[in-house]
Amino acid sequence: MPQESIRSSDPSTAPSTAPLADPLSRQDLVPIPEEKLIFRLPTEFSDPAVERRHRKERLAGALRIFGRFGFEEGVAGHITARDPEFPDHFWVNPFGVSFKQIRVSDLLLVNHSGDVVQGRHRVNRAAFAIHAAVHAARPDAIGAAHSHSVYGKALSATGQQLEPLTQDACAFYEDHGCYEDYSGVANDPEEGRRIAKALGGYKAVILRNHGLLTAAGSVDAAAYWFITMERSAQAQLAAKAAGPTIQIPHEEAKFTYGQVGFDLAGWFQFQPLFDQISRTDPDLFE
Repeated sequence: MPQESIRSSDPSTAPSTAPLADPLSRQDLVPIPEEKLIFRLPTEFSDPAVERRHRKERLAGALRIFGRFGFEEGVAGHITARDPEFPDHFWVNPFGVSFKQIRVSDLLLVNHSGDVVQGRHRVNRAAFAIHAAVHAARPDAIGAAHSHSVYGKALSATGQQLEPLTQDACAFYEDHGCYEDYSGVANDPEEGRRIAKALGGYKAVILRNHGLLTAAGSVDAAAYWFITMERSAQAQLAAKAAGPTIQIPHEEAKFTYGQVGFDLAGWFQFQPLFDQISRTDPDLFE
């Protein structure tokens, strides 16, 4: 049927053919005071129940984002959020559930002994061994992230640390460690303590022949540091495969670290990712 024959004859229902317009006059060109412009900052909470829900939503969102970035390797990988009311407990993804399908209601609350006190699934023993030790050693760490991402694993097998080859990599300049032992799946709490010691006060640690781990003052920042560290590892491996590399000099790398490596910067960089996953995957809030 010709297209013209199915068009509505009612002008009120016919699609508009008028061009869109966005008029602007010189009188409109007045600088807007900076304090009136939107700039998001972390929410401050007075009710631990509200804060708990917020942390769980960010945790579920971070797991979905990790799934979207392809950081899953079977059942390996975990992100945790310290509970705001019971700081010796943390929320974590359930063992054997895909990152891409995690909902808030799927999350587990685990105590300092590794017992599940809220949730329906079992906990990954490696998740408990590593994250319990990290949260115990780092009272400032609200979030911690670890997964078996491809480039993190590749970098961990070279014995290299992350070098200041790019602006993004400078977020980790003199702010990441290396755990140099490998003795199989990290199910032993003692190995978790050794990993936490290698992490120290840094935002990240490279686990030799294993992958990356990050920790921060929010789930948002911990997740973002993992994402950008993985990409920085990819950039480093690609650059070195292409030929000789040029490192950013110490003073410039240190200065850039001060611009991009602080905790709030990691939190802020995560917000567009969370906004996107909130729109595309609204079921994560169930």
